[in-house]
Amino acid sequence: MKRFSLLLTLPLAAQVPDFAARVYPMLEKAECRACHNENGVASASRLTFPSDGAATDEVRRFGLSLGRLVNRAKPADSLLVLKPTNRVSHPGGERLKQGSAEESALREWAIHLASLPESTAPTAGPVKPLTVVLRRLTHNQYNNTVADLLGDRTRPASRFPQEDFVHGFTNQAEGQNISPLMAEDYARAAAKLARDAARSGALAKLIPCDKKLAGCGGTFVRTLGERAFRRPLTEREAASFEKLLGPDFDAQTVVEAMVQSPAFLFHTGTGGFATASRLSYLLWDTAPDAELRAAAAKGELSTPAQIERQARRLMEDGRARTALNQFLAEWLRFDRVRGALRERKLFPEFGTELIASMIEETTRLFSFLVWQDKPFVEFFTAEYSFLNAALAQVYDVPAPESEFGLARFPAGGKRAGVLGHASFLTLTSKPSETAPTERGLFVREHFLCQTVPPPPPGVSTTLPVIAEEKPMTNRERLAVHLSNASCAGCHRLVDPIGFGFEQFDAIGRYREKQLALLFPTVDKSKKGVRRDGLTVELAVDSKATILGIPNSDFSSPAEAGRILAATPACQRCIVKQFFRYALGRAETDADRPHLEQAYARFATSGFRFRELMLASITSRPFLEESLHAH
Repeated sequence: MKRFSLLLTLPLAAQVPDFAARVYPMLEKAECRACHNENGVASASRLTFPSDGAATDEVRRFGLSLGRLVNRAKPADSLLVLKPTNRVSHPGGERLKQGSAEESALREWAIHLASLPESTAPTAGPVKPLTVVLRRLTHNQYNNTVADLLGDRTRPASRFPQEDFVHGFTNQAEGQNISPLMAEDYARAAAKLARDAARSGALAKLIPCDKKLAGCGGTFVRTLGERAFRRPLTEREAASFEKLLGPDFDAQTVVEAMVQSPAFLFHTGTGGFATASRLSYLLWDTAPDAELRAAAAKGELSTPAQIERQARRLMEDGRARTALNQFLAEWLRFDRVRGALRERKLFPEFGTELIASMIEETTRLFSFLVWQDKPFVEFFTAEYSFLNAALAQVYDVPAPESEFGLARFPAGGKRAGVLGHASFLTLTSKPSETAPTERGLFVREHFLCQTVPPPPPGVSTTLPVIAEEKPMTNRERLAVHLSNASCAGCHRLVDPIGFGFEQFDAIGRYREKQLALLFPTVDKSKKGVRRDGLTVELAVDSKATILGIPNSDFSSPAEAGRILAATPACQRCIVKQFFRYALGRAETDADRPHLEQAYARFATSGFRFRELMLASITSRPFLEESLHAH
């Protein structure tokens, strides 16, 4: 009886909330995972949610792992409870309403975690398999491949439907479906390529034997097929193409069929030939050469050491520089720079030539750091760049002696690294003014690999116009976001970053004042007459900070660059960006240890970018994709 009475005094099991059924769904509804995930803006915190669609067991393990956020002496005062309710300042604001049933449930869970033995820890779940994806040639790879195979340099894929950016790049498997329209374009392009090859004589050069001799047809089909498909043809494929060749040796039809075959358009094959193809398309943006195919045939692409040996050879070829520039162009969204428009009254010097100069400057700094084996963190801190006369005028510095020669910025100045480049400052601006939100968002997404949630449905993103009656700076106009509870959670993550670039205008010129174009108004002195194109000078406040990074106050691109260069989150983001580009997909939980290995090699080398490339190329995910490609 005494024992029974004791049991009655213990908390009933029903008082402990079911984390998976009750607590977790309310955290999901509060959109906590939008920031607290591997690539969220709160990825550096101690709270990281499992991936979307996680199994119940994984969710329960996550619930137990929250014990590290619990104050065991006063569980009701744990950060686990105080942060999401904003009782302790929370960058995401009040996600769970104070005094609500949701807060009570979370407090009960914290009390339950505090009652568990400190040694209680969630057991590891099953090891997740690596992700394997089937990818097709990008438009650029298609163009390069037909140029190498058929000598055709008309770049036919430039007329295909525009590719989508997924995870920051156009080579991601998720965005590579072939629509009916694209299938038609592939067929038309194949017919024209084959026809032009026959007319130019390029097709005749592809026939390695005398067409009148027995067996020449089979030799031609297999030789061309291995180059086109980046692997030996199967017996069935060879027989099919030989039949298509026919007694009249119709090589043009064979070429037309091959270059619209899925085996040409997609990365197929297994083992060494798949590895050779993946290596070549990553490092050269085109099909593997004879030496790489020969290594595959001999089984000499089966170990990391063998792969690295071939990768180093490919990286010594000039094609590697051109191919890697494609990674840079997509990472930094040069397509947006090329498409930028500017108000002629405010930026009379802006045009296609200046745009090309902006892109060339950033490309040259990137190439210099990569191929001269310089510490890649200088991409953010370099107090030098590569300018022509037009850019030197924009930057108000002496022009170098040669076109795009090395030029040094004034020591201790406000401009340094890519954040001070006109390319970055232009692509993150609007036609007549800067866009602090866009600049902060770009830093979060491209340099910290953090995904900022989109605006809630129905929320107006329109800012007050710069009216003559009460002209406002960008900082004052953006205060509207921070005063709106539904906007503030995200905008306080990006706007305070963007303010740090406000001393640089919409094409990257330094300014002491914001020259704003006033919204057209009615001239009161002349009834009904509109006054357009008036400008006003406003004070610039460039005080800024990067929420989530300690001691990150800054007021210029140079200061922001130094902060990013020293921040592990930025260094790891560079690793992630190249991983995504190399693998054609986003990273998964199973990739984490391999990303850490790549980061370790990158950091140990003094942040040499080529070492990062080699670490990614020799990683298990890269090799695994080759073994299982189909």
